[in-house]
Amino acid sequence: MDVRLRHNEKIIAFSVEPAGDGRFSATFGDRRVDVAFERISEHQLRLSVDGCQTLAFVAETPEGKAVMVDGRTFLLADERAAGTRSRPGAANGPKAVTPPMPAVVTQILVATGQAVEKGQGLLVVSAMKMDTILTAPFAGVVTRINVAEGQKVAPGQVLVDLDPPAADPPAADRAAEPAADAASIDQGGR
Repeated sequence: MDVRLRHNEKIIAFSVEPAGDGRFSATFGDRRVDVAFERISEHQLRLSVDGCQTLAFVAETPEGKAVMVDGRTFLLADERAAGTRSRPGAANGPKAVTPPMPAVVTQILVATGQAVEKGQGLLVVSAMKMDTILTAPFAGVVTRINVAEGQKVAPGQVLVDLDPPAADPPAADRAAEPAADAASIDQGGR
């Protein structure tokens, strides 16, 4: 079976051949890897890739699956579902930040009302002694922080709410504001 995943804006294409219970082979160009997996819990997998073992945490997000391996989080989206899944961004993406796995909030990096840029760190969570910085999925304004440092959090739990930045009023509206202010002052003086 051919698979196409999107990570950031890069497409990762590979083929998968089932090899029995909890096992498969994946071929990336000329490189073939053998994978065995075991589900430990709803969001945790034990993986063996060419004999090297590791743990992975997987959580659903509006854009696809967030996968954490060795302290790094990857957002992967199935390109076959691209037509049915919204693309990331302020207009149709998430307006909240959620953890990719069960974790503890170790540091809050922003404040309510603060403007943030896409990719800016919002909070730090720790799972299995690995820290992960959760970042803003788009530029916007922090409207609410729903957690405190030291709090345990779970996938799907909204940690920070973001709204897109307020659009500047059209130039005609900005030009009319001083005239309206002057008229109200003039009327108040009579």
